Amino acid sequence: MEIRKLLVTGGLGFIGSNFIRFQLANYADVEIWNLDKLTYAANPMNLRDIEGDERYHFVKGDICDIELVNELFREGFDAVVNFAAESHVDRSIISAEPFIKSNVLGVQVLLDAVRKYNVPRFVQISTDEVYGSVEPGRSSREEDNLLPNSPYAASKASADLLCRACFVTHKTPVLITRSSNNYGPCQFPEKLIPLMITRALSDEPLPIYGDGMNVRDWLYVEDNCSAIDAVLRRGMDGEIYNIGGGNELTNIELVKTLLKVLGKPESLITFVPDRPGHDRRYSLNCEKIKTKLLWKPQVSFEEGIRKTVKWYVDNTEWLEAIKLGNYQAGY
Repeated sequence: MEIRKLLVTGGLGFIGSNFIRFQLANYADVEIWNLDKLTYAANPMNLRDIEGDERYHFVKGDICDIELVNELFREGFDAVVNFAAESHVDRSIISAEPFIKSNVLGVQVLLDAVRKYNVPRFVQISTDEVYGSVEPGRSSREEDNLLPNSPYAASKASADLLCRACFVTHKTPVLITRSSNNYGPCQFPEKLIPLMITRALSDEPLPIYGDGMNVRDWLYVEDNCSAIDAVLRRGMDGEIYNIGGGNELTNIELVKTLLKVLGKPESLITFVPDRPGHDRRYSLNCEKIKTKLLWKPQVSFEEGIRKTVKWYVDNTEWLEAIKLGNYQAGY
């Protein structure tokens, strides 16, 4: 599918900003509009290097703002990729309301606009967390039941079901991607890998929930961007695509790997009480995207971790701006 005018929502966040950079680097004729609310995890510094690119346009706003969304959709987009979401599980446990607003109501606003303005393609970015905890020896398939165990996961599952309903009822051209845990440059340091890196760099204790044996599959963000691009351009309407890195590790294994790369002692590790409803294991079966769209991850876990650690070590200005809370200056 040829895409000249692309709307990316939530494009100043971690995955969204990496996806925009991927599009501009790989498609000379693409023009991108980035709609972002600038919540705490959105960071204009993530795309400061491409602000002067005439193919890039930033719009500050909320996907829940019906009037703004309709005005923007009059641009006539070839496709929309929705990254806009509240995504931190711990925050959803404290208060689910912002997650329902952004992750459910916001998606419905976008779906309505896609129908109204006949946008040829809508990609909803979801998560492996919608499947819930997976027993050892099996991996979640796209057709599996959704069993979310946190308010965050429930809000993403709700959005997935809205997308499915719009496809079945209205033939809205929706596609869904469900990826495993992403890591890489520009990830807000409340997530596990950047949190551990930044605390280790300051020789602060590294808090690990429970016994540290929760298992996650780690996917380098650039590999996820290439997978989403494959779905965007070659996927089939109404389909769901799992995207995994094939790197299942316990949290304690992951943190010890980071400490080894950083040259820091394991004595920094400290165990803290587990969070409520903490899923034990996520695992994705990714045969569908590999066989149907001929995608596979290119970055090994070892390479990805070293690149990620180096990025945080080399970008102390980015980290300091977040700590000071002034990274949104000028927006």
